[in-house]
Amino acid sequence: MNRHAMILTKSRIAMLAFFSGLALLSACSPTGPAPQIQGVDIAGTDIGGPFTLTDKDGRTVRWSDFNGRYRIVYFGYTFCPDACPLDVGVQTQALKQLAKSHPGKAAKIQPIFISIDPARDTPAKVGEFTAAFSPNLIGLTGTQAQVDEAVKNFKSLALKGKELPGGYLMDHSRAAYLFGPAGNPIEALPTDKGAGAVAADLAISVK
Repeated sequence: MNRHAMILTKSRIAMLAFFSGLALLSACSPTGPAPQIQGVDIAGTDIGGPFTLTDKDGRTVRWSDFNGRYRIVYFGYTFCPDACPLDVGVQTQALKQLAKSHPGKAAKIQPIFISIDPARDTPAKVGEFTAAFSPNLIGLTGTQAQVDEAVKNFKSLALKGKELPGGYLMDHSRAAYLFGPAGNPIEALPTDKGAGAVAADLAISVK
């Protein structure tokens, strides 16, 4: 082989090594877009705010008591025949799934159920309702004025329906809001898409 051919061969080897290195770097680098949440991004909104309510044991609970923890907040009532049990059940299953896949993240989250029907939902009644789903779920109620303040601050809905033979129903929003450790709004979770979707979003949003 002449000198000119040897130089060409060495150049080709060098080029092959260079491009092989690029291919290797490309294979090791993350590709594709970052995972996206399936719920609704509410960061930067004014959803959320202070409240003073009562837990199942009659103790005063304030919004600031949860500082340092992520929180899932849902407004409902214990006499709700369908929507509330369904939504809370989805949230509970999602947290169980997250505890298996990301136990550290699950441990940072406090689920909270706030009653919009204080006339019937005593602290004991709310405690029975939440205990049926999970011992980690905190149920809160209060005076009508206290509940009204919480509903207003969290941009929720609570309207008393018509009186029926079995009692009245309440019209309410079904959003399950995720808040950060500083009480900052993060996301309206996709409870309508099932526990898997909620667990996937929590894995993304909880750091």
